[in-house]
Amino acid sequence: MSQKESDPKPLPSTLYTEEYFLTACEGYEEFIASEGQHLSRRLNDAFVVAEVKPGMRVLDVGCGRGEILRHCMARGVEVFGIDYAEVAVRMSREVIEATQKELANEEQSIKAGVCLSDAKKLPFPDRYFDRVLMFDVVEHLHPWELQESMVEIRRVMRDDGMFIIHTAPNRWYDAYAYPLVRMVRTLMGQGDKYPKDPRAITPVNQDVHVNEQDLRSMHKALRSAGFRGKVWLDSPPQNRQESGLMAMLRKVAFDVAPFRWFFEREVFAVARKA
Repeated sequence: MSQKESDPKPLPSTLYTEEYFLTACEGYEEFIASEGQHLSRRLNDAFVVAEVKPGMRVLDVGCGRGEILRHCMARGVEVFGIDYAEVAVRMSREVIEATQKELANEEQSIKAGVCLSDAKKLPFPDRYFDRVLMFDVVEHLHPWELQESMVEIRRVMRDDGMFIIHTAPNRWYDAYAYPLVRMVRTLMGQGDKYPKDPRAITPVNQDVHVNEQDLRSMHKALRSAGFRGKVWLDSPPQNRQESGLMAMLRKVAFDVAPFRWFFEREVFAVARKA
């Protein structure tokens, strides 16, 4: 799917400021508290799925602050990051430099780098990477951009490599479950925390989220780009002190199909070349 005249233009890279990465982008609290040593629950879950091992070569598409690069380097992995926001490239380079100093003290040396680049035109040779990671990037790419990016990722990925995706929110949650959740919470007197537009919960998302996914659309996007793989849903831990009735409803919503297809909030995928 190449860009047509009627297709929306890519989001301006200037929307992604240092303030965005340190106040709104997933994992910012853990990044600030630990200088990137610890990942948020969501990023850690996605990283574990990637099964990154020493000796591999990894690409992080949309590397943001750079903490995934740090964790790859700590595992003895040759890693490269790309981002089209200049501030992200600067922040990631700072993380790489700090990590390289730490490894030098341990008499280790890991090849790592980051460059300013568009995900639709990756500056790497064919079949170069064992793993390609795309964490919390999909929702920022218009459908035509996502398609072109996935085709490029397939090109630079080894034939036996893996492509790992995490994206949120689940589109079906926003479209079908959230209105019900908002109605219930409003009846409980908590409506001020649930704006009509779910993107407004994190206001900046109204400007930068353009392509949320669901189980079906994620499968379709992968197939269209020449991948086959597994797509599944997950959610943050629901540690709430509520009545027995609410606890029962929550369990049904998150554990029983087809309800969980609409109430789970995060989309994961692991794909290989078809």
